[in-house]
Amino acid sequence: MAGSNPNAKPMDLTLKIWRQKDKNSAGQLVTYPLNGISPDMSFLEMLDVLNEELLVKGEEPVAFDHDCREGICGMCSLFINGRAHGPERGTTTCQLHMRHFNHGDTITIEPWRAAAFPVHKDLIVDRSAFDRIQQAGGYVSVNTGGVPDANEIPIPKTIADKAFDAATCIGCGACVAACKNASAMLFVSAKVSQLAMLPQGKVEAKTRVENMVAQMDVEGFGACSNTGACAAECPVGISLDNIAMMNREYLGAKASSENV
Repeated sequence: MAGSNPNAKPMDLTLKIWRQKDKNSAGQLVTYPLNGISPDMSFLEMLDVLNEELLVKGEEPVAFDHDCREGICGMCSLFINGRAHGPERGTTTCQLHMRHFNHGDTITIEPWRAAAFPVHKDLIVDRSAFDRIQQAGGYVSVNTGGVPDANEIPIPKTIADKAFDAATCIGCGACVAACKNASAMLFVSAKVSQLAMLPQGKVEAKTRVENMVAQMDVEGFGACSNTGACAAECPVGISLDNIAMMNREYLGAKASSENV
């Protein structure tokens, strides 16, 4: 493996993985021994090795989500030993390396646990609820015409930086998985805040926050109890400040709403 540590000793592990045929079937944890894993492997590469062994044995491989494997897309949503994305803070599952585990460890791997994230199969959950919340108002309408000048609307750097920080949310769902109420407030607040802070987002500000919060409730996410577990497990460090901002936006919108 390119860039590997030649002195790293292979690890033997015991994996307890959630196996579920489909959303209508009951699931269970199944134990798999796995030997000779390099500490330099990523967590997903370790699962690839397991699946190769299962295929050789004629068994069905473990289904799990992944795409970029660079910590950008948010698809690698796994609950590892009771923590979203595993033991390392600020790290997605695909960026987690096996050197953070020890020889002989037992690793329990499960899908997100939330009524709004039904299990498709094994470790894959349906996160389309996030898409529907985004579609409800997480956008800025664009009129056709000439391309505006990049500096036509001056924005203070401090505001631009805060909006960018909110926009870094990758929609992985770790906040929901970490919350005891399966609340989506951190995700929704990040999507509301990134536009609420910018001039381009002011026109639809009231309808945006009303519609996105309403859709969040329709999807069945729980209420926020301000424990901070969501921000603690967020792999990109989305701040709880965004929830406060969204609450302010929501109260302001409802005060003059026509949808009371």
